[in-house]
Amino acid sequence: MHFVEVMQRLDVIDGLVLFGRLVLAVLLGGMLGWDRERRDKPAGLRTHMLVSLGSAAFVGLTVDLQTDTGGQVIDPTRVLQGVVGGLGFLGAGTIIHGRGHVSGLTTAASVWVVGAVGAAAGLGAYVLAVSTAVLALPVLSLLGAVEVNVNPNARSKEEDMQKERERVAGTEAEAEQQNRPETRNQTAD
Repeated sequence: MHFVEVMQRLDVIDGLVLFGRLVLAVLLGGMLGWDRERRDKPAGLRTHMLVSLGSAAFVGLTVDLQTDTGGQVIDPTRVLQGVVGGLGFLGAGTIIHGRGHVSGLTTAASVWVVGAVGAAAGLGAYVLAVSTAVLALPVLSLLGAVEVNVNPNARSKEEDMQKERERVAGTEAEAEQQNRPETRNQTAD
């Protein structure tokens, strides 16, 4: 076997390893995203899977670039900094502040954690990726119920949704009342 043939086979093996890392990132992101999806949270299954996959792809790219440039040193921490910054931006988009109530912090944190899981998988830190996902799952799925029971002021998702439905229904009723012909005639007089 010639040197060129050996190198081509190594490229295939490297590609399969990278693909395996991406698959692991998608599976772990899906595991965490499924919990969010079944609870009807803003960032659910697809979001968590894509964030994990994207993080793994970006850090995997640094490994791939390092081998393509003949071993030239490429600092993967610079890519990680960009990934973490992007995750912060995504997380900030899930946080809503209104009427003295902040919501979406747990969703933002789960997006941040799933990005870390994807980055770990992309770098080949399998134990870190799996351990982080396994530890995050009970935090997301079990501790919400504990929070509501421990803190009597904590509102459940159902309470928040009911209040929002009541607010929207009130706004729609006001708009409908203003658009009625007899109401418009009364206000025009």
